[in-house]
Amino acid sequence: MTMRKLIALVLTCLLAACAKPASRAEYTLTYASPYPPTHPFSRADIEWMNYIETESGGRLPIRPFWSGGLISSDMSMVEIRHDLADIGLITPIYARGGAHMLRAQSGFYGGVASIPDQVAIYDCLAARFPEFGRELNGLHVLAVQGGNFPGILTRSRPIRTLADLKGLRLRAQTDAIDILRDLGADPVNMPMGDVYSALAKGVIDGVVAPADTIKSLHFAEVAHHFTSVRFSRGAYPARALSDLAYRRLPPDLQRLILASKSVWEAALNREILKAEQAGIDYAAGHGVELIAIAPAEQQRFDALYNRFALDQAQALDEFRLDGVPVFHEAQRLVAQGARCPASGVTP
Repeated sequence: MTMRKLIALVLTCLLAACAKPASRAEYTLTYASPYPPTHPFSRADIEWMNYIETESGGRLPIRPFWSGGLISSDMSMVEIRHDLADIGLITPIYARGGAHMLRAQSGFYGGVASIPDQVAIYDCLAARFPEFGRELNGLHVLAVQGGNFPGILTRSRPIRTLADLKGLRLRAQTDAIDILRDLGADPVNMPMGDVYSALAKGVIDGVVAPADTIKSLHFAEVAHHFTSVRFSRGAYPARALSDLAYRRLPPDLQRLILASKSVWEAALNREILKAEQAGIDYAAGHGVELIAIAPAEQQRFDALYNRFALDQAQALDEFRLDGVPVFHEAQRLVAQGARCPASGVTP
């Protein structure tokens, strides 16, 4: 190639670059999650990010950081509040402190029927009880997350009756600890991201978790029995924007991002249900035994669950929080199909 042709080629490339439309991005927000981008939660997150960028006309792209690159599970609320990332997956149920009501209330939903009901009841409770907002100070909730009802996944010992729980060391969420201890198990609370290695090493004998984890968290590699005893879990705030980042946005983008709550929640609902079925299907071909608990055993378990949920509500007195009215309101909402009293209609 002659020097003249080379110069002409360079000039052509420069002109092409100049002619390329400029990006419409005016603001970029970071998003942080402890999960990899292939996880069901992350697929819902990506759907929401695409929605925001599209609806903003490209003005507000979201830059993700996956797999715990920016935030942790047990300190996520503090990390987002202090703008380590603009938006993040928060887990008040694992918080080391400052989220006592948010953590406890997730155990007050005994008998709840579905994920939409979980989310609706949470929204009703958050609107009525100011303690919820105080524990979320510095954060704007962008999505409330319900979930599939957990069962018990064990390494080598199948659970066929409640008596089989005796002596097992099980990872469980806070609301399940008292009932498992009463049934003779040794429950521990740890972030879900630590469970695989704990199962593999025999540090724990099993985990209270929904069926989707058989596939999504690869638990089929380290556990071989799944018992469908139903834990009536509740919802909790799970995606949040720091107030510092919120105030950097213009009013129209603030409105867009807050109004997208239902979009994110619907995406989470779809992905959670899809993942549950995938976990059940995966179990059949990967050596995981699916065990159904007898109805009488489930009824006994449900009665114990609500009894200990009330105990946990009363224990909030230690933190100068009145949890008993929250428990009773949650149970009233469960009985009435998640209908808020102010409107009389399902949210």
